[in-house]
Amino acid sequence: MKVCFRGFKFLCMFILVTMTIFGKVTKIDIISFNDFHGNVAEDTRAKGKNIGMAKMVSYVNEARKENPNTIVVSGGDNYQGTAISNLTFGAPVTLMMKSMKVTASAVGNHEFDWGSERIAKWAQDGKFDYLAANIYDKTTGKPVSWAKPYKMLNVDGVKVALIGLSTEQTKYQTKVEFVKNIEFKPAEVSAKHWIKYLKDGKDKMGVPNVIIAITHIPSAQDAKMVISGDELNRLTKVEGLDGVITGHSHKTVSGMMNGKPVIQAYKYGRALGKLHVVVEDGKVISITPSINMVGNNKSDIIPDSETTKLLAKQQNKLSGVLGVKLGVLKGELIHDRKGSLTPLGYWASNVMRKATKSQVAITNGGGLRRTLHKGDITMGDMYEIMPFDNQIVVVKVKGSDLKKLIDHGIGADFMTDGQFAGLKVKYDPTKEYENRVVSMTLEDGTPIVDDEVYTVATNDFIVSGGDKYDFSKAIEVKDLFIPIRDVLVDDIKTNKGIEIPNIKDILVPVK
Repeated sequence: MKVCFRGFKFLCMFILVTMTIFGKVTKIDIISFNDFHGNVAEDTRAKGKNIGMAKMVSYVNEARKENPNTIVVSGGDNYQGTAISNLTFGAPVTLMMKSMKVTASAVGNHEFDWGSERIAKWAQDGKFDYLAANIYDKTTGKPVSWAKPYKMLNVDGVKVALIGLSTEQTKYQTKVEFVKNIEFKPAEVSAKHWIKYLKDGKDKMGVPNVIIAITHIPSAQDAKMVISGDELNRLTKVEGLDGVITGHSHKTVSGMMNGKPVIQAYKYGRALGKLHVVVEDGKVISITPSINMVGNNKSDIIPDSETTKLLAKQQNKLSGVLGVKLGVLKGELIHDRKGSLTPLGYWASNVMRKATKSQVAITNGGGLRRTLHKGDITMGDMYEIMPFDNQIVVVKVKGSDLKKLIDHGIGADFMTDGQFAGLKVKYDPTKEYENRVVSMTLEDGTPIVDDEVYTVATNDFIVSGGDKYDFSKAIEVKDLFIPIRDVLVDDIKTNKGIEIPNIKDILVPVK
């Protein structure tokens, strides 16, 4: 017994000495996704990349088995985007968030698409926290009550602080009525404030060892792996910040900016990001960013059985609506959102134009979310193509202002290009933004005259300033209170499908 005791005592002393010499090393994985947009169902087509909620949950469960010190977070824009999510106000997404044990989420601009009233309820039902350090209530001058500025966690003895930040673009990339009483402060200003607050030990848990920003702030990365983004550039210069998770721009980003690790995990659950944090004796040794393009190998992921059942239950409730066949598409009606006029954008605009007997139609490219694929067109497709409940507005504008509106939609760096019909436009891509239109006619070749008045069909989002469109000089504004999606559905039913338009002469670059 004495020999055993002495041996055990020696082992304990050895462990203590080793820990004293080398210190305690803790490895923490922060797994992130962003811009999920309600894509709870797996895209089972041959080239489909969306892995769906059941495989998302399964992936996270396996990650936690490999490292129990795993935190799961979202960069925002969780709910809006698919029929099954929109028609249930995000019910299946909330189930996914709860099953994944999401700790916190940034507030995306599309979290406001049904008003801010639902945000707190999503967090409550999903058992996570929305974090919004730079979103302030104009009436109180304080951070909004439905979210927290930050969240502190104790992960195996390491204190991790998560600060939530949203893009300033939110103020013009959602309906004005939903954010009119909200102020979006610069991310770097709020980050400095809350980092100082935390560093001063004002949280009851004490001073954090690691501070990570979970944001819905855009980022991009070029072929040379250089990361860009104005808001992000300012944020990553803030002292005391250890890493940044981004979103909003639907890009794949993994690298360093101003010495800070930065990630963005593409979109729709097609990728998952990870910040691998190594802490020794309370000090951050390294943070390594990486992206797993899970959509490329989704057949390797076994879906979580319980989550599969939860999704099936939601799908069964809506099967009578989503599965309704409207017509047939014999090819691909493309909308890649990477710039310029698209066949889908032109078709949707042209349907709006014809339905209102207008000369021209203009809509925002971001209001259309994906390509319409070959085959049967269902009501579910139409909710995914146009998930927003925008209404048709008919305005009258002078020709000079019409040119400015079209020019505004060409080559913007903060939004998907504007879509239109009823015009033929030549533009110079080498010119400065909003000075690119060279010539413009109606589709029949009649030149646009500056002082003449033209009737334009558009939507209530951009009429009210969405995507920075300026309709302030409109001579007449008439809201028809007709959902654009309904007009598109009626057109498909009438024509028993969609003829793919030839748009090669509609928007032409010139030198």
